[in-house]
Amino acid sequence: MTPGAIHITTQPRYLADRSAPDEQHYVFAYTITIRNRGDERVRLLSRRWLITDANGKMIEVEGSGVVGEQPNIAPGEEYTYTSGVSLETPVGVMEGSYTMTREDGREFQAPIDAFRLALPNLIN
Repeated sequence: MTPGAIHITTQPRYLADRSAPDEQHYVFAYTITIRNRGDERVRLLSRRWLITDANGKMIEVEGSGVVGEQPNIAPGEEYTYTSGVSLETPVGVMEGSYTMTREDGREFQAPIDAFRLALPNLIN
C-alpha cells in the first residue's frame, strides 16, 4: 500500500443535548470516512486513539474494529461511521491510527491526523 492510499477525513461535532457543562461533561460525536485510493482491498482490524483534553489529561483507547465492525474496503470505495467521546473540558484533541491488512495478510498502519473537539464559537 503506497503512502496516502488510505485517506481518512474527520468531522467532529459537539452534542449539546448530551452534555452537562456545569458537571464538566462535554460530549462530541465524530464521523470518520476512510477512502481506499489504493489498488487492493483492505480490512480495518483495529483502532488506537489518543485523546487529550484541555487540562492535558490523556486517554488512550485501543480496540478491535470500529463500531463493532471490521470493514473490508475495496479499491475506490469508502467506509463511513460515527462514534463519540466525552471530555471533562470544552476543548480537546483526538489523533490515532487504524491497523489494516492487505489481501495477502500484511498489516500496515493508517494514521489519523489530529482533529479538534471544541464547543462551537469557542475557538476561531
